[in-house]
Amino acid sequence: MLKLFWKSLLVSPAVVGAALMAGTTQAAPDNAQGLTQFDNYARESLGNQYNQVTSVSELRDVEPSAWAYEALKSLVERYGCIVGYPDRTFRGNRALSRWEFAAGLNACMNVMERLIQENVAVLREDIDKLKRLMEEFEAELAALGTRVDNLEARVSYLEDHQFSTTTKLTGEVIFQLAGAGGESLTADQFVFQDRVRLQFDTSFSGEDLLVTRLAAGSAEAFYDTTGAPAPTLTTNADLNPGGNNVAVDWLAYYVPLDISSNVRLNSYIAAWGGIWPDFVPTLAPYFDDYTGGKGAISEFSARNPIYNIGGGGGAGTNLKLGFLGSFLSSSSLSIGYLAGNANSPVAGNGLFNGNYAALAQIDTTIADTVSLGFTYINAYSDAASPIFGFGAGGWNGVTGTTAANLVGFNKQSNSYGLQGSWKIADWASLNAFGSYTNVTQIGIDNRDIWTYGGGLAFPDLGKEGNLLGIFAGVQPYLAGGSNISAGYATPYNPVQVEMFYKYQLTNNLSLTPGIIWISKPEQAMDSKNAIVGTLRGTFTF
Repeated sequence: MLKLFWKSLLVSPAVVGAALMAGTTQAAPDNAQGLTQFDNYARESLGNQYNQVTSVSELRDVEPSAWAYEALKSLVERYGCIVGYPDRTFRGNRALSRWEFAAGLNACMNVMERLIQENVAVLREDIDKLKRLMEEFEAELAALGTRVDNLEARVSYLEDHQFSTTTKLTGEVIFQLAGAGGESLTADQFVFQDRVRLQFDTSFSGEDLLVTRLAAGSAEAFYDTTGAPAPTLTTNADLNPGGNNVAVDWLAYYVPLDISSNVRLNSYIAAWGGIWPDFVPTLAPYFDDYTGGKGAISEFSARNPIYNIGGGGGAGTNLKLGFLGSFLSSSSLSIGYLAGNANSPVAGNGLFNGNYAALAQIDTTIADTVSLGFTYINAYSDAASPIFGFGAGGWNGVTGTTAANLVGFNKQSNSYGLQGSWKIADWASLNAFGSYTNVTQIGIDNRDIWTYGGGLAFPDLGKEGNLLGIFAGVQPYLAGGSNISAGYATPYNPVQVEMFYKYQLTNNLSLTPGIIWISKPEQAMDSKNAIVGTLRGTFTF
C-alpha cells in the first residue's frame, strides 16, 4: 500500500504549507501510526483519479489572498510536483500529517533532481528552501527510509551539476537532404545541408526571459532563372546563412507586466534578429514553428507572409485582454516596431532612418476552437531589401515572386492581413490567411500585392508527435499592372501546393519528408512549373 501512496503524491497540496506552520510544534508520531496514515491516504487518493495541474490558478478554491498561494504557484508552475483532484479543487481544509508532508517534500526533490539531469535550471532559492525543509522534517524523512545524509548528497548533486541557476540551454540541429527540378530553375540539383541553433534562455525573476541564440548553417536556397529563391525553405530563413560560421542570430528580452488581475502586458525587446512571430500570435498551429525544424517545410506555408514584412531590432508588446469574458477565451492586442538595420550608424539606416515596419494586430479565440486575427503593417524597404524578407537585404527568408518584392526600388507599403484557425477535433486543425499590400514605389507609381492560402494539419497521425500537413495557396504576387522590362504579367499567379509528414522517431529526433509543387513560380508568361523535395532530420535537446 505504501507503494500506492507514492503514486498519488500530494493530492491535496494546499495543506502542505499548513502542516509546516502548525505541525512544527507537535511531536512526530511513531512509524506504525505513520504507515497507517499512508494506507488511508493512498486509498482516498487512488479512489479519485487526479489530474496534473499546470497553474495554481486552476485550483479553484484557493484564494489569491491565501498565505500559501505564492508558494504553491512556485511549486506547481516551476516543477509540476503537486497534483489536484479531478474537479480542480485544492481541499485546503483536509488534515495533513507531517508524514504526508515529508513524502511530498521527497517527491519534489525527485522532480528537481530529474530536471537537473535533463539540464533544466532549478533556482538557487528553491534549493535553499529544500535544505531548510529537510532540517525541519529530519525525523519523518528518516522514518520514510530516505536518510537525511542521502538527501544531503542529493542536494549537493543539484548544486554541483546545474548548468546555471538562471539559464537553460536548448538546441536544434537539422540535417537536410533536398532536391529541385523544373525548367524555371537554374539547374536540377540535390544538396545536403545543415543548420545548428543553440539557445540560452535566462530568467532573473522566474517570469522574465532573456534569449540568446547562436546559429550556424550551410543551407542555401534553390534559385530560379531570375535569381530569386523558389521556394524558400524554413531552413533557408536564417539571417546568417552559409559556411557554418557561428554568430548570434537572435538576442531578445521578454518581460511581463500585470496591469490588473485580468490584464497582462507581455513586453518584447529585440536587440538583434527580431521577427513578428516572436511575440505576435500568427494563428497557424502546427505549420508555424517560427523558422524551426518541426513545422512546414517552406516559409510560405508556415504562416501568413504579412509577418515576413519587417524584422531586426526594436520592441513590441502583446496585451492579453482577459476582461472580454470566457467566451472569447484568449484575446490580445499586439503592437510593435522593428528596424532592419537598427544597429547601423550609416546615413539611411539606424532605428528610424532606414528599413522599418510598424505593426498592430488584434486577435481572439472563440469558444476555444476558432481563432481570428486582423493585422496592419506600415513599412519602408530600401532598394536592396525585399518586402517579404524580414526587413533585411538579400534573399534569405523571402517569400513571393521577385516582382512582388520589388527589389531595386525604394518603397513604402501598407499591408492588411486576415488569418484564422479552426480546431476541428483533437486530430485535425484548419488554418487560412489572406493579405493585401499597397506599395508606393517612391517617385514612380503604386502597386498592389496579394497572397492567400490555407492548410490542413493532422497531429499525432500514426503516433504521438507525428504531423501530416497539406497546404495550398498563392504566393505574394504583383497585381494591378505589369513590369514589362522584366517580363512579368499579372494574370499568372504562383500557385504552391505542399505536403509533408513529420515522423517522430524518438522524443529528440524527427524525420520530415516533404514535397512542394509551384506553378508559374515567377508569374512570368513563359515560366514553367518547379518541384522541390526534401527529407529533413531534426534533433532537439
